[in-house]
Amino acid sequence: MNQSILAMYRMHGITETFDYHSHQEYEIYFFHAGSCRYLIHNQIYDLEPGDILLMDGMTLHKPNVNPNSEYVRSVVHFSPQWIKGVLTELNSMYLLDAFKKLQHCLIRTKENEESKELERTICRLSELQQAGKRQDLQSETEMKVLLLQVLISVNRLGEMDSRKIPDEKPEKAAYAEDVVAYIQSNYMRKLTVDSIAEGLNLSKSYVSHLFKEMTGFTVMEYVMGYRLTQVKYLLEMEPDKALKDIANESGFESVSHFSRYFREKVGVTAREYRRLRQQIYSKENV
Repeated sequence: MNQSILAMYRMHGITETFDYHSHQEYEIYFFHAGSCRYLIHNQIYDLEPGDILLMDGMTLHKPNVNPNSEYVRSVVHFSPQWIKGVLTELNSMYLLDAFKKLQHCLIRTKENEESKELERTICRLSELQQAGKRQDLQSETEMKVLLLQVLISVNRLGEMDSRKIPDEKPEKAAYAEDVVAYIQSNYMRKLTVDSIAEGLNLSKSYVSHLFKEMTGFTVMEYVMGYRLTQVKYLLEMEPDKALKDIANESGFESVSHFSRYFREKVGVTAREYRRLRQQIYSKENV
């Protein structure tokens, strides 16, 4: 199966571990039904059926889902390098602008006709991928054509979505976003729930309970998740930077703690991760 694209249509229930995460691929997330609060970067969205989230992958994101409620969504992950040649030939690189320039955005379709057409295209893409799982030119061509149709639909939906998400958010969501913003500005320093609460002039217990309620994980889980993403970014973008410098710049108190945590969460050492990412990048740019 082509590893440059992954399409999953109408997944039901919780089928994956919802860690705060990032990845190299661009993502189109299509919410169909149920209950989901989604945290991307420092924004919290309460999703409605028909909502589409576009993400550049490297922006940290995490769904917060009630395990007792319905949860239906479709997801497309794809490498921008994989489709770049087609888009360049068609003079259509603008179709990736929402991912590259905005990093993430929400399109509220209200389940209109264009969104239903998009859903049918994702369904066909998923069926093709699951049925074929073959590495041949025809399969790859068909998948690229379908992905192109997906991107065109998403672009149309973005232009049609004149409804802006209101600036006024519920108090709890606003405070949770303040906590996220504070951590993102101070992750390289020594952080505790106490220091974060003090920095925001809030009580420690309020910050702890509020953040868990709104995001589904603890403040320190978010801190460490954010640091881990900074590490991944530096490993790939600065291949000659020493691991001890990356650990220090990302807020880890020691290289040994950094090494243990990275291997536990990623499954490989930081050095191996860097080597693997460089190999993938080299292949995609051949």
